Amino acid sequence: MAAPSARPAKVFDRSIVDGPLGPAVWRIAWPTMLQNVIGGLQGVVDHAMVGHYVGYTANAAIGVSLQLFLVVVVFISSLFTGMSVLVARYVGAGDSERVNRTVYQAFLTAVSLAVFVLAPAGYLLAPTLLTLVNAAPAVQAEALPYLRIMFGFSFGMLVFFMLGGALRSAGDARTPLRIGTAVTVVNIALNMLLIRGAGPIPALGTAGAALGTVIATGGAALYALVQLRRGAWVVHFPHEGPWGPDWEVIRSLFRFGLPAGIQGIAMNVGGVLLLGFIGSLALSAQAQAAYAVAYTELFSLVTWTSVGLMGAVATVAGQNLGAGKPERAEQAAHLAARIAAGGAAAIGVLYVFMPRVLLGAFGMTEPVVVELGVQLLRVLSVSGVFIAVALTYTGGLQGTGDTKSPLYISLVSQVALPIGACFVVQQTVGLEPLHIWLAILGGHATRCGLSVWRFRQGAWRSIRVDSAPKPA
Repeated sequence: MAAPSARPAKVFDRSIVDGPLGPAVWRIAWPTMLQNVIGGLQGVVDHAMVGHYVGYTANAAIGVSLQLFLVVVVFISSLFTGMSVLVARYVGAGDSERVNRTVYQAFLTAVSLAVFVLAPAGYLLAPTLLTLVNAAPAVQAEALPYLRIMFGFSFGMLVFFMLGGALRSAGDARTPLRIGTAVTVVNIALNMLLIRGAGPIPALGTAGAALGTVIATGGAALYALVQLRRGAWVVHFPHEGPWGPDWEVIRSLFRFGLPAGIQGIAMNVGGVLLLGFIGSLALSAQAQAAYAVAYTELFSLVTWTSVGLMGAVATVAGQNLGAGKPERAEQAAHLAARIAAGGAAAIGVLYVFMPRVLLGAFGMTEPVVVELGVQLLRVLSVSGVFIAVALTYTGGLQGTGDTKSPLYISLVSQVALPIGACFVVQQTVGLEPLHIWLAILGGHATRCGLSVWRFRQGAWRSIRVDSAPKPA
């Protein structure tokens, strides 16, 4: 496998470990937050267009499908959490050789799992998964083609996720922003063409939304592979072999990434079980539609920004720990948490005073669906502050290598507590939508408290990676 002519290697941004801390966090956070907002527009467009052209059953179908899809994809992409831990630590120590070797091994492992596990298993199990969440027959009819397309062609999305994680962990958050913006523009254009149809192209509905996503992310993945081989970015594939699996690196990827993968599965299984409770309600289709828009889409206004700060904290904390500066890592988490709480509170004001306007943007006009959506948004106006703070401290823990603590915290707060509360209420007084919304709030508040407590204990300071990195 001959390597193409390489460009001169770009140097790492040392201001993350040597310069002022606030600008270092913000330099990683703002491109990531903006990318999340822009990238999230594809979900907004999907929901808005299918809501207008197909109906609220299509909104419910996309919401249910994404919840199921993420259960599996989050596990595979957990390898990128392990990759990010190693990349940030090695960048902090100035070890570019190990940085590039880690990125290449993460790519090999993720592609193998996507092609040989995710695609065939997802296609075959899609009907069973939809039955598991009690999706109404009309919702299942819309969701099945969407889900099968997303599983079958997930390669592009996984490479896109890997690229963003690798570049951000190395201190470059602007390149993923540029690529993510291009993906969103292409995706929106394809959705407008495929969802409603045009000329000889028939209206494909929810299947068209899935096709738009996989085509856009697939194109970005091919572009990324070319650039990684050319050495055009601060991280790249090694210019010389060996090209086969390096089991030492792969074991490290799983060591740090597997707990994050199980955490992602646990949280999404909790979400699937929650959808099961929603499906058991008397107004199940209306409640699922309200949940899909209010929680899956509108609540993303909070999670988009908070996840951006979480990634920034993970990068800054990991690099500074690799550089032997744990105090800067701790300060970064506290700073980001304050920013996240303020942003979530501001968005919560919109949920309280403009809920019908927000829901109307998604074609929500059916009275029962609107009332349930308004009710959920008002609960989320408080819940958002808790989850925003929790995510920043999760970034601090994961970025320094403590990926197990967020797993245990999520099992308690995102699965046991809300699912247990819904079960008890269902068996005693009878379950109503408001009970489910309050269970979500209780889970977010618990996750916030436990995440802050665990980070302040400081056990992450003593975590070591697979072997001592070379000096800069």
